Amino acid sequence: MSSVADNLARVRERVAKACASAGRPESSVTLVAVSKLKPAALIREAYAAGQRDFGENYAQELRDKAEELKDLDGLRWHAIGSLQTNKVKYVARVAHAFHALERLDVARELSKRREGTAPLPCYVELNLGGEDTKHGLTPDALASFLSQVRELPNLQVVGLMALPPPTDDVARMREGFARLRELARSHALTALSMGTTHDFEQAILEGATVVRVGTAIFGERA
Repeated sequence: MSSVADNLARVRERVAKACASAGRPESSVTLVAVSKLKPAALIREAYAAGQRDFGENYAQELRDKAEELKDLDGLRWHAIGSLQTNKVKYVARVAHAFHALERLDVARELSKRREGTAPLPCYVELNLGGEDTKHGLTPDALASFLSQVRELPNLQVVGLMALPPPTDDVARMREGFARLRELARSHALTALSMGTTHDFEQAILEGATVVRVGTAIFGERA
């Protein structure tokens, strides 16, 4: 079985190659290692191999791991799953960024609980395919949502996030990512959280600034 360090090295090499193909510096992409449902020991392995950005889907799991791993200097937590208002308290102070902003009540609660600290960088989540099984705003709702969230003092909307409809067709894959890029550009947003283990190289080719990779680093879910 490959070690976490070996897997990370392979993923970083793939990121570097995709960046080179896109004519971009490798530093233009942040690799978030998605560690949901994985033990803290594996996060320590990844940290020892130089990884600093980690993504968690579940608020209480993020809270617990942040406490357990608080001895690791420079570790940055990315909250990447949908939040309910009653779970905001678990992530508001420990998250380095929130990748799934889609509700105004959650945005207001996050801003309230960030009082006295730096504004929380946020990505607005879009549902590009109108899929009932996915969270996210429709593109038509984006402008109104942004205008309201931008009034909140302790949040900073930096970009957009989406999980395009799953496909093995590379052209369709890139089409979804390109659409998100153009939506971001039309709203003066520069950051794009898109691409997972299955498709992160295609996402980088279409402008991703953050890719969220779990399985290729930590292995299949148990």
